[in-house]
Amino acid sequence: MKTALLQLTSSDDPVQNLEMVRSMMVEAAGQGAQFILTPEVTNCVSNSTTRQREVLQEEENDISLAGLREQAAALGVWLLIGSLGIKTHDADGRFANRSFMIDPNGQIAARYDKIHMFDVQVTETETFRESANYRPGTTAVVAETDFGKVGLTICYDIRFPHLHAALAQAGARIITVPAAFSPVTGAAHWESLLRARAIENGCWVLAPAQTGEHPKTRGKTRQTYGHSMVVAPWGEVLIDAGTDPGIHFFDLDDSSVTEARRRVPSLTHTRPFDGP
Repeated sequence: MKTALLQLTSSDDPVQNLEMVRSMMVEAAGQGAQFILTPEVTNCVSNSTTRQREVLQEEENDISLAGLREQAAALGVWLLIGSLGIKTHDADGRFANRSFMIDPNGQIAARYDKIHMFDVQVTETETFRESANYRPGTTAVVAETDFGKVGLTICYDIRFPHLHAALAQAGARIITVPAAFSPVTGAAHWESLLRARAIENGCWVLAPAQTGEHPKTRGKTRQTYGHSMVVAPWGEVLIDAGTDPGIHFFDLDDSSVTEARRRVPSLTHTRPFDGP
């Protein structure tokens, strides 16, 4: 199945971002893509809580979700919206970082809220406290599609092998890792982590990413690593998209999952053990 990763440089303007993504979807489908994936925070990349409160919306009113569902239906494609920043009804006012699998009729086949929050000090001048604005999800999700089961993760989740193992053991043959990775940690760890999760689980790892310096209305400038990546079940990197925005195509072949798991059936060798 022809599949397309969209590498984006989203701004903090959801209206502008929606127009950009819809146009790229049309181009990707026009070249034969039946499954299209977008990165984390497709609708708004911003370091400003004030700006996020101005432009983010509840799921039922979100223009990005509605517009992308409509576009998927018009094109008759599967769409992984890597994630959207979504307002919630939580008392503390925190948002959700939510991924959506959209079917070719524009219906929501699955939704997943990012479980692991990126609360780190990368350098002396670069600190992230994702949990200050986003509340963590609590449930792992496998989406049912007509091309197989897809495990949903988001960005920082990639550092937690047990999540990916749980998805694979629940039947996932593809795991999605939409991201807005830091340039510092991206250069050090991105490829290694993606390849490890693919090899451990004998599955496809599809990682559409944000890239470059993101246009902003207010707040600090945000930069992301790019290098959207496709890793095959045996660990081969089939796509490294570099740092330019664009569309990247590949053929998703389920038989390679079967072959990788036949050669090293580690998912069937998991054993319980006592703690140290």
